[in-house]
Amino acid sequence: MKKVLLVLVIVLSLPFVMQVNILEILKLKTFDALVPEQEPSGYFTILNITEDDISKEGGYPLPRQRLAEVQSQLIQKGALGVGWVIAFPQPDRFGGDKEFAESLSYAPSVLAMFENNNQSFPPTTGTVILGDEPQGISAQGVVQNIDILKQNANQGIAVARTDVDSLVRRLPLLLKTNDGWVSAYGTEVLKILVGADTYVIKSNPNGIEEIRVRGLPPVKTDSLGRKWLSFVDTPQTNLQDMDVEGKFVFVGFTAKGIMPQIAVPNNKLLEPHKIQAALAESILIQDSPYIPDYALALEIVILISLIMLTWLLINIFGITTGIITTSFLFLSVSFFGYYLIQQGLLIDVTWALISQFITGSTAFYLRFREQYKLRQQIKGQFGKYLDPRMVKKLQDNPELCQVNGKRVDCSIIFTDLRGFTSLSESVEPEMVTYIMNSVLDVQVQAANKYFGCTDKFIGDAGMFHWNTIIPQDNHHNLALQAAKEIEKNIDQLNIKFAKEDIPKVAIGIGVNSGVCIAGNFGATDRFAFSLIGDPCNVAARLESSTKVAGVGVLIGEETAKYSDFKLQLLEPIEVKGKAKPLQVYTWA
Repeated sequence: MKKVLLVLVIVLSLPFVMQVNILEILKLKTFDALVPEQEPSGYFTILNITEDDISKEGGYPLPRQRLAEVQSQLIQKGALGVGWVIAFPQPDRFGGDKEFAESLSYAPSVLAMFENNNQSFPPTTGTVILGDEPQGISAQGVVQNIDILKQNANQGIAVARTDVDSLVRRLPLLLKTNDGWVSAYGTEVLKILVGADTYVIKSNPNGIEEIRVRGLPPVKTDSLGRKWLSFVDTPQTNLQDMDVEGKFVFVGFTAKGIMPQIAVPNNKLLEPHKIQAALAESILIQDSPYIPDYALALEIVILISLIMLTWLLINIFGITTGIITTSFLFLSVSFFGYYLIQQGLLIDVTWALISQFITGSTAFYLRFREQYKLRQQIKGQFGKYLDPRMVKKLQDNPELCQVNGKRVDCSIIFTDLRGFTSLSESVEPEMVTYIMNSVLDVQVQAANKYFGCTDKFIGDAGMFHWNTIIPQDNHHNLALQAAKEIEKNIDQLNIKFAKEDIPKVAIGIGVNSGVCIAGNFGATDRFAFSLIGDPCNVAARLESSTKVAGVGVLIGEETAKYSDFKLQLLEPIEVKGKAKPLQVYTWA
């Protein structure tokens, strides 16, 4: 069992530790479903340049002189600043770059740089690192804007890195270059709004812990400096309404075929300017979700603990109670994971719960198989000794079984068919078999009726006992009831024999109680359950003495002491092996 548990821990932990893609996707999908919706910060709005706008303006691209007019109108409408999530890497063929550059200088403005694997990077910004230099996410290179525009506006990398399922849900706040760190677009927007010119990166042995822009609260990130995006319902406007007063405006195209649409969770497609707006919003949302640097370690601890607890509960408490307790554990861990996500801590317990189910199913199967084999073993071993009701009780409660050589206070019956030797000489062999089997059968029926154990038959003699395999507090009276039943059954059998012209039979019964050793006795490959002890010998002597005493049943003193039956004390009898005569009883 321990080996199976070790294998389960290793097999179920390995894909998790290795961050197999399917498990990573499962984790991310869980977060998508459970991360609570956030309210917009109120500092941003999105301006969409639509298909209709492109048609009215005479097609794409719009002249930069017209963009200058849009920039000026936004400032006049009260915008705090403008973020163009659009790149301008070539001069305007209509000659409007000067006008556009001038309009950009009227208010804080940010132009987009899109990633390009050209190893060209913008100038880095001053960065303070508290701790060791973290790895972070490296920039691949960017397409920069023309000089006249970037001299009058800030630039930010409009990065949109996808997760393993090709969805964008977390973005780096800073990207690392050969010379230092540069801002992601949303970070640059907030930097210019608060007038900051440096970043503070706090790191620990696992990587980045948080990033701070002067004037803003620290932003908790994952170890690579990525922020989980909250896709809030940021207000949107258009060129006609320009409802932008008191807001920083993210400008971008929603007209088809101009900007790519990017897949995000919940089956949504967003344009780049909406992605960058979500990043800026997420930075400002207090206690917004994040994956802490200790997430993997905690998830592994939860995984292993859940596997081991599930295994132990099912093996300690059994199948029914084990399933109930592990189900409660399953619900508790589910609620714990849900609670953490609602508090903004993105700790995943999904694989741990799946692993618990696999572990529970394995433990359940092994325990069921073990119990099934034990039931079959009990049935095979005791089916010939006990009444089916007793066997069923043992199968349901194997712990009741006491067969490994225990001292037990028990009651024993010995029986013998009188005159059977002479009877067997006077009838046909087939009839001998019929008579013997009939007599023994009614004795077994009596013993079974009162939950006794049929020990053995030696010729025409039988041995039965109580409180040996299964505990029976009232074993003295059970044995006496069985003795009464045997006599009754023999009387009824004689009525049947008379109709079949078979001679009448008589039986002697000896009943005694005392402490014996009960267990499986015999050779390695041939053994049987039986009793050893003086009370056994006395019961056999009592049976053989019934002829001398002239009664059908002799009952020992120890049995009589606890009897509920009305008994008659007889004259003491002497038996072989006993120095003193024995007090004996029979029915009153």
